[in-house]
This record gives sequence, C-alpha cells and structure tokens, in this order.
Amino acid sequence: MNTTLKDPSKIKQARTLIIIASIAIPVVVAVLFKVKIADVDLTFLPAVYATINAVTAVLLVAALIAIKQKNKMLHRALIRFSLLLSLLFLVCYVAYHMTSESTSYEGAYPMIYIPILISHIFLSVAVVPLVLFTYLFAWQGDFERHKKWTRFTWPIWFYVAVSGVIVYYMISPFYGR
Repeated sequence: MNTTLKDPSKIKQARTLIIIASIAIPVVVAVLFKVKIADVDLTFLPAVYATINAVTAVLLVAALIAIKQKNKMLHRALIRFSLLLSLLFLVCYVAYHMTSESTSYEGAYPMIYIPILISHIFLSVAVVPLVLFTYLFAWQGDFERHKKWTRFTWPIWFYVAVSGVIVYYMISPFYGR
C-alpha cells in the first residue's frame, strides 16, 4: 500500500490545515480555560493525562528504536498511536480545566517546578506544528526532510511528554486543597 502524498494541491491543503490547527489549538484551549462547567467531577483526569504522557514518552522511545532497526511499519504505528494519545491528552486536559479550578503549586521546590512548567507549556504549543509538519514530510515520502525535522522535533515532543509527568507528580499533592 502506497501511503505517500504526492498531489501538490493536497500537500498545500495539508500544510494549511497544520497552520490552522497550530494556531487554533492554543487559542481554543485558552478560551476554554475561561469556561467553567459546575457539578461535574473530573478530578481523576490529571492522573489519566499524566499516564497518557508517560505512555507517549515510552512509545516515542520505542518508535525511535524501531526506525533505527529499520522497522518502518512498527515506527509508523507507534508514531500514529503517539499522535492519538496526544490528542486524547488534549481532550482530557481541557475537560479537566473546564470543570476544575486551577491548582497552585505549594511545594518546597518552586525554582524547579516553575521552569519545568513554563518550558512544558511553551514547548507544548511549539510541538504541535513541529510534529504535524514532520509527520507530513514522511507522509509525502520526503524522508530526507522528515529526518532533518525529526532531529529537533523528537526531543521536544519527548520533553513535553516527560515534563508533563514531572509537573503532575510535583503538583499532585496539592489537588483539591
């Protein structure tokens, strides 16, 4: 089965959709943070989306190993599953913040927590177009460009996944206070 995308009009359409999604996602998330739905208890979700982040990090490592072993089919499946998990994370994250008040970090290590949190937030916004364009290059069959972009996209995506778990563990004792 040929899974490459060669039609220039379809490539242009995909690029446009990536740009729109890369702008819309952070804007929609910011807007939805202002929406508060009462009487819905989704306080279990932070543990769920931290787990999703952890699984994503493991899958990203497995995808890296798969491609280094030239197992393109496994690599592709792992990346697609990682993309699906990232989307699921986003849905859970927004749902939690629409139904719960923000939690303040009250721990002993704000000089560690705050830089990790800030870098996690900014890189989670930046990683959206990076991942999607990197994926598009592979889909186009432009593996040279895909490989070049992967050199900086993969570490950022991995950092976002791992730092999400770290942020969760650092703030989790303060949920519900």
